[in-house]
Amino acid sequence: MTGHECYHCKQWVEAGEAHDCWTTTEGALTRDLPEDLRDAWERLRGTAAEFGEQRIYASHKSIMFSRKSCYFYVRPKKSFLEVCVFLGRAVRHPRIRRVDVSSGSKFLHIIPIKHRDEVEAPVTDWLREAYDLPDRPKPARKRARKAPKPSPKLPRRRKAAPASRRRK
Repeated sequence: MTGHECYHCKQWVEAGEAHDCWTTTEGALTRDLPEDLRDAWERLRGTAAEFGEQRIYASHKSIMFSRKSCYFYVRPKKSFLEVCVFLGRAVRHPRIRRVDVSSGSKFLHIIPIKHRDEVEAPVTDWLREAYDLPDRPKPARKRARKAPKPSPKLPRRRKAAPASRRRK
């Protein structure tokens, strides 16, 4: 019997057998969740699906929710769901475990969810805000005023040295 163990997923792969462990599904990521987390996942997914047209797909160990770009994703863990939401502002709240700068205009908020009852306001409000973020007009940026360039035809004037440093 020839084959090898995939170093990514630790699954045994027979010789000549097609194997792509990076291809995953939503069902595969949520299959082994305890009942409380499965209920929380279903409520979270249902809430997000009600927002409108979007794409929901699994990628590696996350389930992504995106419109033009990903606005939040969920990483199912053994004892909680790690919900990662992209907002246009940093929010401080006891429910938010961590906030990281994601880009020049977005902040990533990491929210642990352990029960179905935790999928309610303010979490659902933040999800909605993230969904609506691409629709908001971007604030106008102030341009820095550049100093006028000296005329190329005129020589530059040197500043006069202080009186104490002048030659005698």
